[in-house]
Amino acid sequence: MHPRFLWRNPEPKRSYDVVIVGGGGHGLATAHYLARNHGITNVAVLEKGWLAGGNMARNTTIIRSNYLWDESSAIYEHALKLWEGLEEDLGYPILLSQRGVLNLAHTLQDVRDSVRRVEANKLNGIDAEWLDPDEVRKICPIVNTSADIRYPVLGATYQPRAGIAKHDYVAWGFARRADEAGVDLIQDCEVRGFATDSGRVTTVRTSRGDIAAGRVLLCAAGHTSTLTDLLGFRIPVQSHPLQALVSELLEPVHPTIVMSNAVHVYVSQAHKGELVMGAGVDSYNGYGQRGAFHIIERQMAAAVELFPVFARAHLLRSWAGIVDVSPDASPIVGRTPYENLYLNCGWGTGGFKATPGIGWCLADTVANGEPHPYVAPFALDRFVTGALVDEHGAAAVAH
Repeated sequence: MHPRFLWRNPEPKRSYDVVIVGGGGHGLATAHYLARNHGITNVAVLEKGWLAGGNMARNTTIIRSNYLWDESSAIYEHALKLWEGLEEDLGYPILLSQRGVLNLAHTLQDVRDSVRRVEANKLNGIDAEWLDPDEVRKICPIVNTSADIRYPVLGATYQPRAGIAKHDYVAWGFARRADEAGVDLIQDCEVRGFATDSGRVTTVRTSRGDIAAGRVLLCAAGHTSTLTDLLGFRIPVQSHPLQALVSELLEPVHPTIVMSNAVHVYVSQAHKGELVMGAGVDSYNGYGQRGAFHIIERQMAAAVELFPVFARAHLLRSWAGIVDVSPDASPIVGRTPYENLYLNCGWGTGGFKATPGIGWCLADTVANGEPHPYVAPFALDRFVTGALVDEHGAAAVAH
């Protein structure tokens, strides 16, 4: 039985030690770990709408860590290990279901890239396997592995520990624990500007008054660039709608998660029974939380091509989140031109799966004033030094 309210709705105080802009998964997780790991509780999380009503409510809930580069696999594997103990940590159900993920290969180049990624994963201690078409069929019998289709399945990578979780339960669990620790979760509070002095952000100007801040952390995903514009510096992030859709409720039919870059769709089955499908980002920049029909048409065609059994399923609803994409498809985390301002954005399609990991590392970064080792490679200055972490191949479709 849920209590009537999981957290307080306090009036904002005039000042806080830490102000987190963005009340989604990353902001709430950071607040929780600031309190849990570092004893910092004079914290405000500012959300212009309702808690976890942005991308946290609009993603496809997939969790995995099978990224190519050492830097990416480190942060995502850290997150996955936290996911595996998160229900106990939060004292709240998150419905983590580690059902595995298949990334299909349809061309010889796909096969070469996939085998390379499996070997890189193994070197980083991440569970990863290369499967031939017969093994793919054993794990997911409803995938069309016929040799006579447009893009025949030549094999797949497989991460058994990957899975899904209930996104809103995750947000509520973090919010509840942060609130219990004394963190103020302030909804309906839009940030409209900042006051700065001597290279520091001194005040956050909001629709509910000015709030003085010792340290400020931007966790606003696709809207982060609008905040940095207010502060007078630009970041290399583009915001795009990313569409997803769900079917009507079905009996259990899809035992795992299947992704395909070639036909551009990924599919899982939610706890209630809906098929959850996503595809690539809409090519235009924008902040609308809906997308173009031709994307939906193509991803449904791709889903039916891979899964003929879905041909008579009905679309229930579709939506879009606003993903923030950096030039190398990796996040931007850490210091900014302002001494006490920290950045967390550019996660593109990888934000949900990173939630506990980035919350842990951001809390450590803010508490100690130095980037946590897992996020140090994702500093803003890598676009000057050229030390990019190019994850386009592992992140292009996956969510």
